[in-house]
Amino acid sequence: MQKVLIFGATSAIAQATAKYFAHDGCHLFLVGRDTDKLQMVADDLRVHGAEQVDYVVQDLNEFSKHDLLIEQAEQDMQGIDAVLIAHGTLDSQQECQDNYAATEQTLRNNFLSIVSLLTPLANYFEQQRHGCIAVISSVAGDRGRQSNYIYGAAKGGLSVFLQGLRNRLAASHVCVLTVKPGLVDTPMTRDFKKGALWSTPEQVGRGIYQAMKKRKNEVYLPSFWWVIMKIIKSIPESIFKRLKL
Repeated sequence: MQKVLIFGATSAIAQATAKYFAHDGCHLFLVGRDTDKLQMVADDLRVHGAEQVDYVVQDLNEFSKHDLLIEQAEQDMQGIDAVLIAHGTLDSQQECQDNYAATEQTLRNNFLSIVSLLTPLANYFEQQRHGCIAVISSVAGDRGRQSNYIYGAAKGGLSVFLQGLRNRLAASHVCVLTVKPGLVDTPMTRDFKKGALWSTPEQVGRGIYQAMKKRKNEVYLPSFWWVIMKIIKSIPESIFKRLKL
């Protein structure tokens, strides 16, 4: 994995993951919305050992730009060995319930924009016949809960999409990794009360890096979330629907 393309590169988890690839001396291509943040992230990754760091400022909700972004990354790095898709938003459940426009935007941010990227990326890697595609989903997609079922629906749809993509690309020797973090202390969750189940971006970033290197199919981060979600998924619907979760 010498040439790594990262979408949502200024997110806390993406930055933490990218540092591990920088330590390996990789060539990195970053995509994000904020010019100043991208510049700072790029400079930091160079300090951490990246062979070269390029970046492009782009709002990933502009779906029509996705093909050109991927083409530019491929040309600048002279190939793509791995991709990490790490962008997304954690929107207000109440606002989405009250306003369909907010719901639609949540689905665009967390599902449709990623599918739009994955469509040309899948074709690229299928033809190349090697590589790794890693996408950050969420444990929220494993079962719908009243507190975040719209965000969860986007992540659940994404996880199923990745299952199908993994099945399709297996014959081409392409790794498709679904990353399911639990509660992570990031700027996106700054208003949440933290507790024992919370992890850091560094913990999750290390897990993503290791899973990509090992060509895993799916990983819960930290790993104890696999047990938690297995229990949650096993609760009968007749009981689950009465719980305040």
